[in-house]
Amino acid sequence: MDRNESDRSCIDCGTAKCGKSDKKYPTFCLTEQMDEQILKEAMALYLEKEENQKIAIASAEVEAENYCKMTRIEEIIEFAKKIGAAKIGIATCVGLLSEARTAAKIFKKHGLQVYGAACKVGAQPKVTIGIPKTCEVVGANMCNPILQAKILNENDTDLNVVIGLCVGHDSLFYKYSDAWVTTLITKDRVLGHNPVAALYQANAYYSRLMEEGKKEE
Repeated sequence: MDRNESDRSCIDCGTAKCGKSDKKYPTFCLTEQMDEQILKEAMALYLEKEENQKIAIASAEVEAENYCKMTRIEEIIEFAKKIGAAKIGIATCVGLLSEARTAAKIFKKHGLQVYGAACKVGAQPKVTIGIPKTCEVVGANMCNPILQAKILNENDTDLNVVIGLCVGHDSLFYKYSDAWVTTLITKDRVLGHNPVAALYQANAYYSRLMEEGKKEE
């Protein structure tokens, strides 16, 4: 495989044959060129770590049993039941509290306990941690995903659900959450929290996404 081929990965593939019985993979295919040691290490983590195997099996069962039948929130409920999660933690943006309350009502209707923490909890000024004052244009108090995670950790949640945390804030929440995390809503205010729409329209209404970024002088 030449140098250019070695730089290619799954995002360069249009066949997705790794999900089919047909094993005629492209020459650059990561499955075809797999480092056997990395494969062995990954597979071992499913078999040697009981919690990993439990999550993998529950996820596969939810997909197989409900594919194109259930909404995302219904799948989360099914997943929670399969892994024995009795208490759901909700990490929400304050701007989506209404949606979070509705989600909590649905979870409770299905026998789950719910405890939530909103992003502005603690009411700490942004400048406290060195965020530029210019960022106060969208509010003086910081989003605090680490505190959200710690609060839910203290409340012994079994599964945490992210509702509309900002890009990057969600990353910090995932990092510090003790419980498993899944996402119900991904924030995109421009597209009504449906970010994939930009990809569908990347060659049309959102063609600017395909333009090369301006180079700094």
